[in-house]
Amino acid sequence: MPRATSEKFSRFHAPSAKPKSSGSGNVGTANPLFNVEKFGQHILKNPRVAQGIVDKANLRPTDIVLEVGPGTGNLTVRILERAKQCTAIELDPRMAAELVKRVQGKPEQKKLNVMIGDFVKAQLPYFDVCISNTPYKISSPLVFRLLSHRPIFRCAILMFQREFALRLVARPGDKFWGRLSANAQLYAKIDHIMKVGKDNFRPPPQVESSVVRIVPLDPPPPIRFEEFDGLTRLLFSRRNRTVHANLRAKGVYSMLEANYKTWCSQNDKTVDQSIDFKTRVEGILEESGFREQRPAKMDINDLLKLLHAFHENGIHFA
Repeated sequence: MPRATSEKFSRFHAPSAKPKSSGSGNVGTANPLFNVEKFGQHILKNPRVAQGIVDKANLRPTDIVLEVGPGTGNLTVRILERAKQCTAIELDPRMAAELVKRVQGKPEQKKLNVMIGDFVKAQLPYFDVCISNTPYKISSPLVFRLLSHRPIFRCAILMFQREFALRLVARPGDKFWGRLSANAQLYAKIDHIMKVGKDNFRPPPQVESSVVRIVPLDPPPPIRFEEFDGLTRLLFSRRNRTVHANLRAKGVYSMLEANYKTWCSQNDKTVDQSIDFKTRVEGILEESGFREQRPAKMDINDLLKLLHAFHENGIHFA
């Protein structure tokens, strides 16, 4: 995949075959030349849905917006009406050329910067708000790339496959509560704000979609993500089993022992060769009261308390 670049498009980026005009309307038409299935992009064609997504962002005239996967620009043109600037990251050069053509010669042209390449590999610019009709295959990388971005942005309005969105916003005890829910909600407040039917896209995807709002916590909790993710990876592998049962899985104790030795080495501590990790883990679970808890019903505070109890006793998950 090409590496993203901050260079603006010129006429030399245009495809050799002349694309079919999208007309003067706001919706735009996907060109047969565009391989939307290859790039995982389904073009949002309903202008009311596009306007609704941009409205939910509550854009300010001073905002710099990052848009991921703009396609032919049905969201972009509405962003440009309200924001100071929009940087759009598009993997398909032909889609990007269509987007540039759409604003060519208009006042909005000066406000648009197109980056050609893979969002996951791109060096992200500063932005206040992120808006995305997200290609399904980068849904999880996009969420955690945004949550790790600094400086912290104000909010993100993101469209995902319905099931992925429901996992993001799930609460303890819900059907979809799991590792993704806990890891994302550790760093942000996430709300479901809109359902979008498959008929609003060209070509229609095989699944329904939803739009979520992500507002990062500022400041973020002082928790090393790799540690929290290491714990949730173990607990939610079988979310309806008890914490004790999950931590008894094959290889867990040897992994914790290896992590302990690494931690001692990094912190100039002497390795205590007498530690029985099975006994220590079971003691921590008994003392903390989480032995018989089931991850499916544990909230963020429960997970943080359990992680803290392990750290207090020299047990690490990364």
